Amino acid sequence: MKLLQAAAAAAVFVFAAQGAQAGATFDAVKAKGFVQCGVNTGLGGFAAPDSKGEWKGLDVDVCRAVAAAMFGDATKVKYTPLTAQQRFTALQSGEIDVLVRNTTQTLTRDASLGLIGAGVNYYDGQGFMVKKSLGVKSAKELNGATVCVQPGTTTELNLADYFRAQKMEFKPVVIEKLDEVVAAYAAGRCDVYTTDASGLAATRATQLQNPDDHIILPEIISKEPLGPMVRQGDDQWLVLVRWALLGMVEAEELGVTSKNVDEMLKSDNPNVKRLLGVTPGMGKNLGVDEKWAYSIVKQVGNYGEIFEANVGVKTPLKLARGQNALWTNGGLMYAWPVR
Repeated sequence: MKLLQAAAAAAVFVFAAQGAQAGATFDAVKAKGFVQCGVNTGLGGFAAPDSKGEWKGLDVDVCRAVAAAMFGDATKVKYTPLTAQQRFTALQSGEIDVLVRNTTQTLTRDASLGLIGAGVNYYDGQGFMVKKSLGVKSAKELNGATVCVQPGTTTELNLADYFRAQKMEFKPVVIEKLDEVVAAYAAGRCDVYTTDASGLAATRATQLQNPDDHIILPEIISKEPLGPMVRQGDDQWLVLVRWALLGMVEAEELGVTSKNVDEMLKSDNPNVKRLLGVTPGMGKNLGVDEKWAYSIVKQVGNYGEIFEANVGVKTPLKLARGQNALWTNGGLMYAWPVR
């Protein structure tokens, strides 16, 4: 009887393991030959088409990293621009394979939408932007202000919570499309524009005619861990998306860059060897080529490289690493071991 019970338990274990590996999304993406990625409709530094119509940004590079891991080719990705209200439906319906659109990971989104977070590619927090001419220096001076905000966002909920806690009143101006809400703020339909601080920096730098006429107030009123999301029920696809991001973070920590990755193939560091596929096994675990991380770093870059190229201090957004620095430098970016 004990032998039969053990055999039955082993069979259940094998079945569960096989079920975790087999996934409709992973197989479908592999079969069609590209990743369909949901992105912002246009947020400078994160996801926006350039003058040639090519999508660029931090979120875009995460999409490209997934394609590089899956196919060894970062160009095998297509983009679907989505508003805040469209994004979850598009992922739930299968219109897109992965959502990488400045989306905050929350309990409700992780537990009740049939979706699941696959990591954090930017740690953020909600802030407020006003015109300098308003003479406001702090969010605590905004009693009675009109505030532009997008619906269907954590921003909308945080806004109400903050003003209630401060015993202040405000008048919301709720507009769905990003370009329209920015236009409303610029035209003076509202005193304040609120969203993630990174979004405010992007808007000020790339969408307002005179950036120096606007200031971002010092208060950060929330936690906004932004990152990719996938549908629940396909563990293999979830793991691949997660490790495309973690692979970039691990590469930065190990000093592997797009410029030295070929030289690093000769490294004696066992961690580097596992990451780059010199020591085989990690690619097999993910169901892709052993050079999955090599392809990401070579074609897209490590996390530090994509941060600096898209939103860093030398870009129009001029964002410091801050919380998005590596854990070894006092930040929150921390990759799981590649073992």
